[in-house]
Amino acid sequence: MKKTFKIILSYLLITFNSNVFSVENNQANILKIGVLAPFSGEFKELGQTILYSVNLALHDIKNDSIKIYPKDSGYDKKRVVEACKEFQEEGIKIIIGPVDSSFTKEIKNFENLIFLSLSNMGSGIDKNVIMMGINLESQLIAIKKFINNQKRKKTIILYPDNNNSKHVEKEIKNVAFKNAKLFKYSSDSKILTGQIEKLTNYKRRKINLNARIKKLEESDLPKDIRELNQLKQKYTLGKVNFDSVVIIDFGNGLKSILTSLAYTDVSEKDILIVTANQWFDDSILSETSIKSFYFPSINLKNFKRFNEKFLKNYEYKPSEITILSYDAIGLIYYLWKNNIKINTASDFNFKKEIKAKIGKFKISDNKVLQKLEIYKLEENKFIKNKP
Repeated sequence: MKKTFKIILSYLLITFNSNVFSVENNQANILKIGVLAPFSGEFKELGQTILYSVNLALHDIKNDSIKIYPKDSGYDKKRVVEACKEFQEEGIKIIIGPVDSSFTKEIKNFENLIFLSLSNMGSGIDKNVIMMGINLESQLIAIKKFINNQKRKKTIILYPDNNNSKHVEKEIKNVAFKNAKLFKYSSDSKILTGQIEKLTNYKRRKINLNARIKKLEESDLPKDIRELNQLKQKYTLGKVNFDSVVIIDFGNGLKSILTSLAYTDVSEKDILIVTANQWFDDSILSETSIKSFYFPSINLKNFKRFNEKFLKNYEYKPSEITILSYDAIGLIYYLWKNNIKINTASDFNFKKEIKAKIGKFKISDNKVLQKLEIYKLEENKFIKNKP
C-alpha cells in the first residue's frame, strides 16, 4: 500500500511539472498555482493527501490551462522561505498552503505572493495571507444563532487553558455572546474534575440528594416511597446555574469535558450541549457518556461524497482539512475564469456567496466567513438539525 502510495505521488509530481513546461511554450494564458505542503518529514502523508485532493479538483474542473507547482515545506522555516523564493522566480503568485499558522511570519515577508493557508487560526485577510480553515468566528456565529433560536438565556462557554486561550477569548468577544460566562479549564484531568464539580455545584447537589433520601426513608407514605425510588436512580438533586454549555475543544479534550459533565450529573436532557466543529469524529460515538450534543460544521453530504471519491481513487481515507485544498483550487479557478484580476489578497473580496464542497462561504471586508450548518449527535449518528 505504501509503495503504491509513493508511486502515485511521484507520478503526480512528474505529471504536474512536465505538463507545465510542455504547455507553457504553446499557451500564454496559463493559471499557475503553487502548493506549499509537507512532502517530507513527520507530516509528509498530510502533504501527499493535499496533493491528491488538488489532483481531484483538477480532474473535476477539466481545464488544461491550470498548472500546479508543488513545493515541500517540510515543517521547516528555512525550507518554507526557500520555496517562496522559488515561487517568485517561477512567476507563481498564488499558493495553496501552508498547512498551519506556524509559518505566517515567514510568508508575510513575501508581499508579492498570495497564500491561501489551510489554517483555521483567523478569519481576517492578514496582508497576503487568507486562512481557508473552518475558523472559530464562523463557528461561534453559527452557535450563537442556534442558542438564541433555542431561547437559552444562561450559557457557559468552556475552553482549555493553553496557547490558544487568548485567541478563543478574542473571538468570543468579537461575536458578542449575551448572557454568557467564560470558564477556562485545565488540561490536567485531576484538576479538571474539581473545576467541573465547582462549576456545576456538584458537592452541594450531592448533599441535597443524600439529605432528601435520608428524610424519605423515614416515611411510609406511598408518595414518599415513590419519590425515594426515583431519587435512588439519581446522583444529585437540584439544578445547575446554566441552561446551555458551549465547549470550544475537540478530540481527547472534548471527551474529557463530556465525561466530567456526565460524572457531575449534567444531562443533555436538561442542558443544551454544543461543541465546536468536530469534523464528524466517529470516535466520539463510543468514548463519551453523553450521547447527544450539537455542533456547527461543513456540509455532511458533500464531506461524505468527497471522502468516498478520495477513497475510491487513492484507497485510503483523507485527512479532514484536505477538502479545503480542493475548494481552494475551485475558488482560484472561479476568479481566473471570470477575469477577476488577482494582484493582492484583497482582490479575493467580492460580494457573491461561494458554493463549495464545505458548503457556502463568503470573502468580504477582508474576512472569510463560512456559513456552517448545525448537526446533532443522536443515537450514534450525525443528523442535520432542522431549523
